[in-house]
Amino acid sequence: MSDKDNKGSMTVAEAGRKGGETVRNERGREFYETIGRKGGATVKAERGRSFYEEIGRKGGETVKAERGAKFYEEIGKKGGDRVKATRGPNFYEEIGRKGGQKVKKLIEEGKRAARAAMVAAEGGTPEGTAPAAPSAPAAPPASEPAGQGQGNE
Repeated sequence: MSDKDNKGSMTVAEAGRKGGETVRNERGREFYETIGRKGGATVKAERGRSFYEEIGRKGGETVKAERGAKFYEEIGKKGGDRVKATRGPNFYEEIGRKGGQKVKKLIEEGKRAARAAMVAAEGGTPEGTAPAAPSAPAAPPASEPAGQGQGNE
């Protein structure tokens, strides 16, 4: 019997694992991190960010179905305890304040956009804004010499 007939006792998975270990030992873990980053950037460029959002959502649903919602509560608590231990309780106060400021800014921007949309629909100008400037500068009143108008002190 030749070697071609006897395919050996190693499976494809075992061969892949052995090859991966050899590459890791020769090139180091950083090599895999680098090629993973490059591959991720290529996929993002080809399929967009929404692809990762979709596969993340599907993966989360699968884990939830297999382990239950309680699993997420447990790992969330563990993660929160770890962050509190390494960064301290003030960290949560700081990020809460930053998040609150961000929400406040977004709400203000939303209100401003809604007012502008309403005014545009009515054909006017929003409160607190000046009407559009005339196309040509206005001449100074006859009683004032040129260049001596308001704001030119």
